[in-house]
Amino acid sequence: MSLLVNGELVLYGFVGDSFWDVGFTSREVIDALAEIGRDADLTVRINSGGGYIDDGIAIFNALSAHKGKVTVIVDALAASSASIIAMAGEERIMRKGAMLMIHDPANVVWGTASDMEKMAATLEKYAVNMVGIYADVSGEDPDDIRADMKEELWLDADEAVERGYATAVNDNKSKTAAAHDYRVYAHAPDRLVALSSKKNWSHSEARQKAPASAAAEPRQSKEKSMPTDNTAADANAAEHEKAVAEAATKAGADAKARIKAITGSEEAKGREALAEHFAFDTDMTPEAALAALSKSPKASTQEQKPAADGQWGSYAARRLAAAGLATPEAGQDADKKAASRAILAEAVDRTNKRRK
Repeated sequence: MSLLVNGELVLYGFVGDSFWDVGFTSREVIDALAEIGRDADLTVRINSGGGYIDDGIAIFNALSAHKGKVTVIVDALAASSASIIAMAGEERIMRKGAMLMIHDPANVVWGTASDMEKMAATLEKYAVNMVGIYADVSGEDPDDIRADMKEELWLDADEAVERGYATAVNDNKSKTAAAHDYRVYAHAPDRLVALSSKKNWSHSEARQKAPASAAAEPRQSKEKSMPTDNTAADANAAEHEKAVAEAATKAGADAKARIKAITGSEEAKGREALAEHFAFDTDMTPEAALAALSKSPKASTQEQKPAADGQWGSYAARRLAAAGLATPEAGQDADKKAASRAILAEAVDRTNKRRK
């Protein structure tokens, strides 16, 4: 989808990806700039709660290199990496009621102490680069800016102009803030936090609906919201996989014990075909199967022998295939069925070997 709307570059939503069906990437911005031409004057409208810092810096640099005049209008919010993009405007106009937020970049790293030290050094470099951009545009002292970033600074339209982050306030009322999980920020306004809860703007929920290829894309540095939710999601996935594995193991062991109790019983001798039918083709308990076997006549030797080579294997294969079509016990899930089928296949194979 083109970011150009009526000749304006509209940057709404998550920076660097698409969440809640809205967002934009640095590549999309560069494509849009190529479409309008390098010398054309450009209006950029921003309404974003932030996103990936590397995309934000790439977009800032692309807009800064544009030869035509760039006017940035913050329609509702320019937070985090979106505030970096806003700094590219020769004019930076805040609509009445709009806000701007700056803070330190953040990420989560898993690994050794050395890995964590490397990530800390990388984040420090990102922060220094961001301070340089804010300082060049606003004229404020870099040390003061860095202190503000560490505290997470939210500015309304008038404050943004007073501090030099914006050049003017537009009397037009701001729009509704773009979709974002504002609950991850330390000092987000109450109205934005309430809006996130009301709209269920959760990055973990959005990721579950995103394509696997998009979710797997590596990123150098993400906003606080992303690693926090991903860590929780990864932990939940690990717990789920562990529970599934344990359930499958138990189901396999139970199925194996049941088959052995029926086919290996004294009652099964001389009634092997019937015992295997009870074991493989029914859900009978061992007790019920043994009771039925004890009341059944034993087959003759001729009846037990297959009529021709391969007949038993063919019958066993058909029976095993049919077992998958049987109605499972109440509550039996796909993992239990898969484990049971593996045990059945193993048992049939052993039976075939004994009969050859």
